[in-house]
Amino acid sequence: MLATNLREQSSLIARFLHLFDCLLAVGYLALLVLWYRVPWTPYYTRLMVITFFLCFVSFQSFQLYRSWRGWKYFLEFMVIIKAWGAVVGLLLFYFFIFKISIAYSRVVFLIWSTTTPVLIFLLHLAARQLLRMIRSRGKNVRRAVVVGAGDLGVNLVKEIEGVPWAGIEVLGFFDDKIGEVSEVYRRPILGNIDAVNDYLEEHDIDYVYIALPMRAEKKIFRILRECRSLGARIYLVPDLYVYGLHHAEIQSLGNLLILNFNPNTEWKRSFDIFFSLAVLVATLPLTLMVALLVKLSDGGPVFYRHRRITAAGKSFNCLKFRTMRVGAAKELPRLLADNPELRREWEQSYKLKNDPRVTTIGRFLRRTSLDEFPQFINVLRGDMSVVGARPIVGNELNGFYKESAGRYCSMKPGITGPWQVGRRSNIDNYEERVRLDDWYILNFSLWTDIKIIVKTVYCMIRGKGAY
Repeated sequence: MLATNLREQSSLIARFLHLFDCLLAVGYLALLVLWYRVPWTPYYTRLMVITFFLCFVSFQSFQLYRSWRGWKYFLEFMVIIKAWGAVVGLLLFYFFIFKISIAYSRVVFLIWSTTTPVLIFLLHLAARQLLRMIRSRGKNVRRAVVVGAGDLGVNLVKEIEGVPWAGIEVLGFFDDKIGEVSEVYRRPILGNIDAVNDYLEEHDIDYVYIALPMRAEKKIFRILRECRSLGARIYLVPDLYVYGLHHAEIQSLGNLLILNFNPNTEWKRSFDIFFSLAVLVATLPLTLMVALLVKLSDGGPVFYRHRRITAAGKSFNCLKFRTMRVGAAKELPRLLADNPELRREWEQSYKLKNDPRVTTIGRFLRRTSLDEFPQFINVLRGDMSVVGARPIVGNELNGFYKESAGRYCSMKPGITGPWQVGRRSNIDNYEERVRLDDWYILNFSLWTDIKIIVKTVYCMIRGKGAY
């Protein structure tokens, strides 16, 4: 039996938005017909009626009016594209079957079919902003509980707190460790896992998040079996993140569903090649001038090669314009032995802020990051990416990354990354550097790469934090 506190699955706002979307589609068509002064015929009246019906069915079929709390805008836009694509496809089929395409203006139909989803998305953005204003005043808030007070449950609450506009309030946890602790991450332990059923019967809860390890399948199945009729929507949060595996993709193998944990980096390689070629061609006069200045400074080699770690733990020669005097590597042991303070700085970051071995032209190149331009050659060779984690040496990987070593070796290092657009070399805590690398590896995307590149250009101009 359904509990008496079962909430409606579609809110009043969602129903109004559904109606407005359909009216927007047909109203926009009418405006375009009037704008281009196309004679109005019964064919257009019929088209508007059919379009309204198709939109009403298609938009609902693609679950366009589900709860988008916590979802990214891009995902909602893609659903709008799919739903609208179904409408346009059916209309083209209608034109073809009845041979009536000549009755309609091709210009009007082309503009209408390509720009309508953008207008619908803008309408949804306005609706989201309205809901955000309402939720900021404590209204239209959904109440949730989390089953499982371990690391997975705590990370879930942190993610929910990161999107306050979603309007989700976590009341507390259910966990069998109730005798050990009474509060986790500022939320109370509401009871043990067996008490979830009774709690849902006595309280109006909108969402139940199951954040239990997969080995607790019996408890998970019992919650799904007993609590799905008690008015709350139930979500299972898989504990895949325990293994540090993000970017998982669901694929099918026959009748089985499998998870693919291999990052999709094909687009990244294409982007790296085109971007690196563009930069090398555009900056050729500048790089030639820098190479000449380095050569004339002391007659030594132009490039400096250093062994760094790339994907799968392999090593490669990372290229840079030489910024130190010839034989600087041989001077390092003596320099560190004579100065304990410099040794501590080197052991902490594998860099020296005021390195006496750096040449005059080298300090300028480091401050502007021009010394790293030859690394675009490493990108073309396939050893590096334009954006990625920091290129590190083997001692850093073994000494500091530890549990993160596997993640680091899953991708190629980058010329730039979140470490460079943050505080750059001013980061004193090495654990923060590892955390920034982890963050990028677990969250990389084309849009993230573009934002980091833009910020990198700004950092190069400022020259702050580089040495």
